[in-house]
Amino acid sequence: MLYVGVDLGTSAVKLLLMEADGTIRNIVSKEYPLFLPHPGWSEQNPEDWLEKTLEGLQELTRGYDSQQIAGIGVGGQMHGLVTLDDQDRPIRPAILWNDGRSEEETRYLNEEVGKKKLSEYTANIAFAGFTAPKILWMKKNEPENFKRIAKIMLPKDYVVYKLTGMFCTDMSDASGMLLMDVKNRCWSQEMIEICQITEQMLPKLCESYEVAGTLRPQMAEKAGLTEKVKVVAGAGDNAAAAVGTGTVGEGRCNISLGTSGTVFISSKNFGVDQYNSIHSFAHADGYYHLMGCMLSAASCNKWWMDEILNTKDYEAEQSKIEHLGENSVFYLPYLMGERSPHNDPKARALFIGMSMDTTRQDMTQAVLEGVAFGLRDSLEAARNLGITVSRTKICGGGARSSLWKKIIANVMNLKVDETESEEGPALGGAMLAAVGCGEYPTVEAAVEKIVKVVRTVEPEPELVEKYERQYRRFREIYPAVKNLY
Repeated sequence: MLYVGVDLGTSAVKLLLMEADGTIRNIVSKEYPLFLPHPGWSEQNPEDWLEKTLEGLQELTRGYDSQQIAGIGVGGQMHGLVTLDDQDRPIRPAILWNDGRSEEETRYLNEEVGKKKLSEYTANIAFAGFTAPKILWMKKNEPENFKRIAKIMLPKDYVVYKLTGMFCTDMSDASGMLLMDVKNRCWSQEMIEICQITEQMLPKLCESYEVAGTLRPQMAEKAGLTEKVKVVAGAGDNAAAAVGTGTVGEGRCNISLGTSGTVFISSKNFGVDQYNSIHSFAHADGYYHLMGCMLSAASCNKWWMDEILNTKDYEAEQSKIEHLGENSVFYLPYLMGERSPHNDPKARALFIGMSMDTTRQDMTQAVLEGVAFGLRDSLEAARNLGITVSRTKICGGGARSSLWKKIIANVMNLKVDETESEEGPALGGAMLAAVGCGEYPTVEAAVEKIVKVVRTVEPEPELVEKYERQYRRFREIYPAVKNLY
């Protein structure tokens, strides 16, 4: 049988067709627009996600026997607020994960409700990107729209709802709404009351591999598939990526170098960071994970290359970089504010340390290193909890860069394992579909069969030492400039 994985990203939806043994048969990507109506705002139209997903499904499966396609699993951008009225129409454009408009509501939750209570209710504190502050923003700033809300969901849940007619979400994605009691895997009644919504507005909670439903006739026709195709609840993009890289079970790590960047550590036991600098979420394997998230990762390099250097030849720019661990230029990777560990939506990127002999290569190197240092901030938060990590998987568009992987291995002093496939969230979605359809008994069993490590980037002691000194200098920059934002 064949399984489809869908990665509903910020700039495009990527679809992957996988055989039961993990062999990838086809990959398709479809772009859609991102709207930035005000500084710090970030929105998309949910209808665009569905339209491009259906187009992608048609193209992905063309030439294959539709009877052989058994299931679909959707991974997607987390935290976005999608609101529907009683006619199932989007009330307004979706407010995305990297939108910073809810600073005031975030402060209210953290300071007036209190971080301690939030952590008790949800295992997390409020961040501007989370869904609950966005709901409060909508209540205050768009009261007429707020009154029309019949359903609240996350981006990938909108696609699943339209495909199947089932109003549901999964535990991993719901964990990032600040509405879910993560420890007990249920909605938090306290947060529902604080946000002045009802539980009926929220979707049914499912495990990621649970079958949400089958394709509705109209959707099956548009996708070129049969109505027998099962659609599982799916997962947040980071949890789906973790499945795709084999980061499940106890004590495994994955670094994602996508638009945003994450350090993801899986665990069979529930745990909370007492300093609230990293998130405590449910995982797509049925257990839990800790995750640190930086809002701008590979997007920093894309901005630098595309907008500033005006080039698409990333490899050529990186090929000229030679002296690692010795750069006098530093870069703060906060283009859209920052989440872990600073929780500061006003933070912005900057270069520091330039002189008359600074080169184009120095600044390109600083961007790559700045992202690696930002990721290490999250790793250090996990280490402060007593978590020991010696190696990590890696995925995302930035993971295609050999140089960047080398920098990360040495900045973080971790062995970086490269898997046979770098298709993280889309592959994870397909694997969850395979579990939901009974191809594998558990997510861990699917990982054991499908995910293969093909090479490892080893940290080099001398370079690790150099980057240790550089990281200490990097850590001093944000506190020094914080009051300027």
